[in-house]
Amino acid sequence: MSRLPGLDLLRAIAIVWVMFFHAAMAGLGSPWMPMSQFGWMGVDLFFALSGYLIGWQVLRPLSQGRRLSFGDFYLRRAFRVLPAFWVVLALYLLWPDFRERPGMQPAWQFLSFSLNLLIDYEHNKAFSHAWSLCVEEHFYLVFPLLAIALTRKPALWKTGLVVALLVGGGMLLRAWVWRISLPDGSNAWVENVYYPTWMRLDGLLFGVVLAAIRAYRPRWWEAMMRRSGWLALLGVIGVAAAIAVSQDRLGLMSSVLGFPLVSFGLALLVAAGASEQRWTGRLRVPGAGWLAATSFSLYLTHKAMFGLVSRAYGESLEANGLLAFGAYAAAALLSGALLHYAVERPFLRLRERLAHRRAQSADAAVTANA
Repeated sequence: MSRLPGLDLLRAIAIVWVMFFHAAMAGLGSPWMPMSQFGWMGVDLFFALSGYLIGWQVLRPLSQGRRLSFGDFYLRRAFRVLPAFWVVLALYLLWPDFRERPGMQPAWQFLSFSLNLLIDYEHNKAFSHAWSLCVEEHFYLVFPLLAIALTRKPALWKTGLVVALLVGGGMLLRAWVWRISLPDGSNAWVENVYYPTWMRLDGLLFGVVLAAIRAYRPRWWEAMMRRSGWLALLGVIGVAAAIAVSQDRLGLMSSVLGFPLVSFGLALLVAAGASEQRWTGRLRVPGAGWLAATSFSLYLTHKAMFGLVSRAYGESLEANGLLAFGAYAAAALLSGALLHYAVERPFLRLRERLAHRRAQSADAAVTANA
């Protein structure tokens, strides 16, 4: 399912959007500003995709009355995230010139995935984009347990209540924290409003809602898939509305309404991209599949490469926007490809071999006890 062309296209859009956002910080000039200004929304698109795909992995067996295998789930997550992450973290720790900024939080915060809760953003910006991995890891830890609790006696009202509490509670919490954090400036906003896990649940939550509909309301899901074009249109409208609300990224409206609004719009686009029979899910764009496959490696390495290019050639590139774009893009794509093919892909293959062996062992045990 994760290799559907529509979902691959969304994943490719997410990583390109994020890279434009960070390239602007590194010095890629104003001609690209319309694409880079709201590139932070690419992370929310990753969250919506993750919520749907991971939600489906967890909810599918539960909806069929089967037990969730925690061993298989966490094995797959560990092999997916940790090898490439550890390699890049080692580069940041052992090679200070690799860092896009000199200051960096201590290693234990990265290893414990507590960076997004403890970061001193004013002084330690290096590898700060790992905050989103922290949110994902917290999601992996908590969501399976919550899913089991909610699906013992599944009811629409319980799910609706949880969604309403999380969305509404997040809006109220961000409003309160915004009022006490804003006087301390943008760094405090990043630390207290933008990074903490409990502030950024909207994208994951709406993605999980899609998975829950597919697992527990298959007729609703089929009706949605038949109308995927309308879902795509409504999703674009939702994202456009979020952009309008978020013109002042640090403002109250953006902080309170921007996150759930953009997450809802992006979740509709994910639903459209998940349609296996309609054009929204079968749309192929050259290069999108490769960008989607390497998106995690690209995400981990792109800021460091932007920093290297900026320090080495930044002044000479400022006068030529097209050349600067090519230099930054080439550096990011080369580093992402190297990490993907040298580390990420071999461990993903190892993961599949281990999962196959576990499945064979389980089948053998069932046969022996039959």
